[in-house]
Amino acid sequence: MSEKNKYSAEDIKVLEGLEGVRRRPSMYVGSTGKDGSVTVIDNGRGIPVDAHPTYKVSAMEIALTKLHAGGKFEKEAYQISGGLHGVGVSVVNALSIKLIAKVKRDGNIYQQEYSIGKPLYSVKNVGKCGRETGTEITFFPDTDIFSTTEFDFVILKKRLQEIAFLNPVKIILRDEKQNKEDTFYYKGGLYEFIEHINKTKTVLHKPIYSKKEVNGTIIEITIQYTDGYNENIFGFVNTINTTEGGTHVSGFKTALTRAINDFVIKKNLLKGEKITGDDTREGLTAIVNIKMREPQFEGQTKTKLGNSEMKGIVDSMVYVFLTEYFEENPSIANKIAQKVITSVKARDAAKKARDLVRRKNLVGFSGLPGKLADCSSKKVEKTELYIVEGDSAGGSAKMGRDKEFQAILPMKGKTINVEKANPTKALSHEGITNLITAIGTGIRENFDITKLRYSKIVILSDADVDGQHITTLLLTFFYRYLPQLIENGNLYIAVPPLYRVRKKKDYYVYNEDELKKLIEKSEKSEVTRFKGLSEMNPQQLWETTLDPNKRILKKVMIEDAVLADETFSMLMGDIVGPRRKFIEVNADIAEVDM
Repeated sequence: MSEKNKYSAEDIKVLEGLEGVRRRPSMYVGSTGKDGSVTVIDNGRGIPVDAHPTYKVSAMEIALTKLHAGGKFEKEAYQISGGLHGVGVSVVNALSIKLIAKVKRDGNIYQQEYSIGKPLYSVKNVGKCGRETGTEITFFPDTDIFSTTEFDFVILKKRLQEIAFLNPVKIILRDEKQNKEDTFYYKGGLYEFIEHINKTKTVLHKPIYSKKEVNGTIIEITIQYTDGYNENIFGFVNTINTTEGGTHVSGFKTALTRAINDFVIKKNLLKGEKITGDDTREGLTAIVNIKMREPQFEGQTKTKLGNSEMKGIVDSMVYVFLTEYFEENPSIANKIAQKVITSVKARDAAKKARDLVRRKNLVGFSGLPGKLADCSSKKVEKTELYIVEGDSAGGSAKMGRDKEFQAILPMKGKTINVEKANPTKALSHEGITNLITAIGTGIRENFDITKLRYSKIVILSDADVDGQHITTLLLTFFYRYLPQLIENGNLYIAVPPLYRVRKKKDYYVYNEDELKKLIEKSEKSEVTRFKGLSEMNPQQLWETTLDPNKRILKKVMIEDAVLADETFSMLMGDIVGPRRKFIEVNADIAEVDM
């Protein structure tokens, strides 16, 4: 190993603290829900095991037991890294009832075990490994900290797949409980990534790709337009998904608008109207991937890049590239220009529809939808809006609710599929207009969280196929037009019961397994299958789905923006094949839980 690339105990720096991790785990790991044990193995250089010059114990022990300790504070040890604070593995250790660390390095295998972040013995040599190098970490999450300890294979799969698209590495994910395994390796990188994202959409051209290094920073972008109406720009910095964007995404947007606008003006394709940024991004899928030495993120969760210099760097690079690309590829440039021009012409009608909705919101109480049965309380933090399928069920819900804090908005029939409808048509739909008006925040660029009228917005539909379809249509609307409510934790799905089991008293059952167990306890029981919400009287609806002390609500969350976009496009788009496969695979375990 060269002197420049050496990685030893001297490279492990400590910034100090671990008890605080156990007291406030969510500050470090986000949510606390996982299970079993996980083993992570790599073939890197291996954590250094020699004695630390200051702390006089193994550098591996320092890295795994002290917060703000690691090799990433030394510029020569790591050129580029997403980890900035040296808390990752030490936090995992602090929240694990048991952790085993093994390192292959210098021909030997070294091992140390820990419990709740404390070493059980000193690092010891446990064998030989030849010329192999790498680190193996096995950990068992502490059940005193985590409410559930089951790892979700699907979420892990999507995140590891994302990492493999962004980096030229092979990643193997193995689930030994269910005997499943997936391997991720993509030579095409971002080119394959954007094709994967758009696989359920109708695209207008092949992906446009560029990569450039500027002062030690690698900037990589790819763009592709579809025939849809939704904008999807995904930003990454050192493999971290910056879901809130940041300076790199801002620079990309500015350059894209300038380059397209210049092309349209030069070719004299549009007269009398001005192109906006929104016009240039309608139907766009783009990935902006940055690898840089010292990223500055806004917030602990690293969802937004703050380095001010990156806006100008990305802007300049993307503008020069796209200007040259459009000149050299006029047919693709013309397709993009025509897509943008169509957006310009439709924008005025869509703006009128949005303004109409906004004006309704400004009217106040008298401007609320006629079918809305509002609550009496004006304390937003305590109020709830139930979006109920059908007038009949809506009537029962109105009678069964607590009028003080629960509002009911019946939805007549299935709402419009906003995935396939242009904004003008979607925002002219009565059900959508009523829903936006009732919520009060406005949508997209007019969104204002301070105008929110209810702290909980709950989708309540029948527990059958049609009901699930209605739920999916509404979820698609919220994801495309009001994603801020999902991010803010305001959107929920109610879970109505499937059965009523009558013994000496009534029991409400929510799934087949629960029914089977209840019947096995006593065969003398009367079972009633609820075909829909309308079959419940107001009292039953209150007891099963409206009473805060008894009901089941699922909070809607977006764990992964890329996965969410892919899923909604697949379920609600025009391409049938992937949707059929998804239904076949998930038919037995289908439930909306995002």
